[in-house]
Formats: sequence, structure tokens, C-alpha cells
Amino acid sequence: MCHHVTPCPDATSEARDLAAVLRSRPEQGWRLLCNGVVLFDDDGALLPDGRAVPDHHVWLTPA
Repeated sequence: MCHHVTPCPDATSEARDLAAVLRSRPEQGWRLLCNGVVLFDDDGALLPDGRAVPDHHVWLTPA
């Protein structure tokens, strides 16, 4: 899908969030990435094949 000189991470990659933004709808809380992933403001994602990915970030608290 990506036509950049340096290709964006694949939709199945753990780094999928780092793909370039094609469309952004901040009022609705989502962005469409170059790799076909729809990334939501709550850090969940929808992959191009329709699978949902919950928030996968590990949030650390100070010790």
C-alpha cells in the first residue's frame, strides 16, 4: 500500500502506529494510516482485514 521511499511499517507489525497519516478526523477520534490501519485516540486499532487490536502500549508509573 505504501508508496514512500522508506516504506511504512506493515499493518501486522508491532510498529504499525508509525506509518504516515493519510486522513485524520480528530473530532471523531481516529486516523487512517498509510498501511491501512485505522488508529483510534484510545490507542486501539482496526487492521485492514477487519481485526480489532486493543490498546497494546505498556503504561509505566513512576516507582
